[in-house]
Amino acid sequence: MKRFTASIALAAMALLAGPLSAQDIVIGNLADITGGTGDVGKPYADGIKAYTDYINSAGGINGKKIKLLQQDYAYKIPEALALYKKFKDQDKVVAIQGWGSGDTEALKEQVAKDQIPYWSASYSAHLKDPTKSPYNFFCAPDYSTALRAGLKYIKDNWKEKRKPKVAFIYPDVGYGKAPIPGGKAYATELGFEIVGEENVDLKALEATTQLLNIKKKAPDFAWIGGTKVSTSVILKDAKKLGLTTKFFGNIWSADEGMPKLAAGAEEGYMVVIGAALYGDKVPGMKTIEKVTGGQPQVSHWIRGWVSMMTMCEVLKIADKNKELTGPGIRKYAEQLKNFDTQGLTAPITYSSTDHRPFMSVILAQFVGGKMVKKATIELPRKQEWLGL
Repeated sequence: MKRFTASIALAAMALLAGPLSAQDIVIGNLADITGGTGDVGKPYADGIKAYTDYINSAGGINGKKIKLLQQDYAYKIPEALALYKKFKDQDKVVAIQGWGSGDTEALKEQVAKDQIPYWSASYSAHLKDPTKSPYNFFCAPDYSTALRAGLKYIKDNWKEKRKPKVAFIYPDVGYGKAPIPGGKAYATELGFEIVGEENVDLKALEATTQLLNIKKKAPDFAWIGGTKVSTSVILKDAKKLGLTTKFFGNIWSADEGMPKLAAGAEEGYMVVIGAALYGDKVPGMKTIEKVTGGQPQVSHWIRGWVSMMTMCEVLKIADKNKELTGPGIRKYAEQLKNFDTQGLTAPITYSSTDHRPFMSVILAQFVGGKMVKKATIELPRKQEWLGL
């Protein structure tokens, strides 16, 4: 009965998507709208959809319209695998916009076998080594690069003679764990003292036990690797417990809505943002402001927009060269050099040996209830960091 019901649901979604024309370029989109990361997944998916609508209204890809099949898999890997099979076998997609680390990494071998280019919102460094994940791409600093940038900024601004102490707080899921080995190695290299680590679930309602453990170890700084909701829980509980630790976190751990969730506990929190903030004076923001009617969007929305923008640039080149196939899209993606996202991110470059888009990381901090850009850290493109 469950299988029958699922089949009906998939058929209904296909009908809602509307009929395809011979000129349509079909793109699948696995999105988390209602699942464990839906707090940040929905705005990201909305950004993808908004850019798709924008490019279609401007004539599409060399006159061809994009048919975006956006499906909510609710952050459940089995549902993602089933939808991927539908995208491949029934919808005949030429590329996919994906989402989470668990499902993206579960699919990476199948994606490579099927030769379907896959831009994701999983920024796991594991996905950037083309020898292991030849069809995976993304448009933000990978989690490990982001963590390294935060550590470098802290160390560069550390004034005491003793070693700074750092701890790591993250959920026990793929993307939470992904940057920890590389982050620990770099922290040691920079001269940090690592004093502990704790797991806080994405759906945690409190983190008192974990934070009491952290408090005993008295770190100067602690990395948070969760999403917005779980991060707000950590920050509020840390404030209640009187922790003096300064927190910094990954790209999904906060956005412009954090002050409402954390009720002031976010003050001083430093977060990776990876892209422009709404209203920044960069060329691409004019288009976004026009499309959104001046209604501010969170940073995750803008990264969704950039991900689809970058994919569309590659689709345009592949189509122009009559190679709008999986291998053709990968080929021209790996030839993309210094692609100008109109200032929304650093210029994007991929190669056949390195799928890291750039090594530039933007850090922001909450000051007076607002997210304010603090610094941009440029890291070297070290070969030994690829995939770690």
